[in-house]
This record gives sequence, structure tokens and C-alpha cells, in this order.
Amino acid sequence: MNKNENIVWHPNKVSREDRKRVLGQKGLVVWFTGLSGSGKSTIAVEVEKKLIDSGRAAYLLDGDNIRHGINSDLGFSDEDRNENIRRISEIAALFQEAGMIALVSFISPFRAMREFARERAGEGNFIEVYVSTDFETCQKRDPKGLYQKNITNFTGKDSVYEEPEKPELILDTVAYDPEECAEKVYQEIIKYL
Repeated sequence: MNKNENIVWHPNKVSREDRKRVLGQKGLVVWFTGLSGSGKSTIAVEVEKKLIDSGRAAYLLDGDNIRHGINSDLGFSDEDRNENIRRISEIAALFQEAGMIALVSFISPFRAMREFARERAGEGNFIEVYVSTDFETCQKRDPKGLYQKNITNFTGKDSVYEEPEKPELILDTVAYDPEECAEKVYQEIIKYL
């Protein structure tokens, strides 16, 4: 994917084990996926707070927030959605390599790009959390007012969302409230550390 053949990787003297020793944890990517309004960001915010309160180094990378900055040049075509996820996958992997717990909350509608994120994080460093909320419930919640607008390429409506095939965790936000879901995610994360 690199367009410049004259770029060479510059090694350093600090290993992942060094960072793990300093931080008292291993790095991890926790990838929240689901439709707009499913509860991804709400749950991720709660998980980040739980992790910080328990002395863990964590940072939330939220899809809307990232589109205000590094991904502000991207729209919602399939190509732009793929580039959106490619960029955040690389950023999340850097956080993970630094020993942080990167909480990533993006719709990320395509399985291939979520798999790219998993591969970039590396074996045993990735938890896919499917926030499984049906379209009708998301439409009723509509916290951002997006379902009321006539938006083209809207995921779940006129743009495809490919459900995860084997996520590490599935959250039912109809049956459980955000705090209960956050606790489930927190307990899953602890297994990996």
C-alpha cells in the first residue's frame, strides 16, 4: 500500500514487553461495530471510564470525533468508508503497540475492513464487539437525528452493513442497558490483559 519505495522502517530499542512492563498491561484493540444509534459510543465511553478508574491506560477513538480531524477529508462512498477504517486501524494498532487499550467505536460496515483491523493489531490483540441492535430500534433511538434526514449511503438503510461472523462479544442493547454492556466488555478485556 506504500506508494514510496524509498521509505525504510526505522527500528527502535523499546519492545512491546518493555512497554508492558512499564504500563502493567498489554496493548489491545477493542473494536465496537454496529449501526448508527446501536449504542457503540455510549458503551465505549463507559468502558473507557471503567478502565481508567481501574488504573488501566485506555483511549477512545470515536468515529464521529475522528471525522472532525484526521478523516475530515472523507465522505461516505464505499472507497471513503474503507479508507476511514484503514486509517483508524493503523492508528489503533499504534496505540496497541504502545501498550494502550484502544477502544474503537466505528460503524465499520464491511467485514473485510474489520478483518484488516484485526490483522493489523495482531494475533491475540483484538476484540471485536458487535453491538447488535436492530435497524428499527436504532431508528427509534436516533440520538443524532440522522434517521430523520434523507441521507444517501446511510448504513443499514441504503448502504450495506455486514454483520460480524465471529465476534468475541455480542451485546444486545435492547435487553441490557449501557452500564451492563460496558461491564461485559470490561470483563472480556481483563481476560486479555
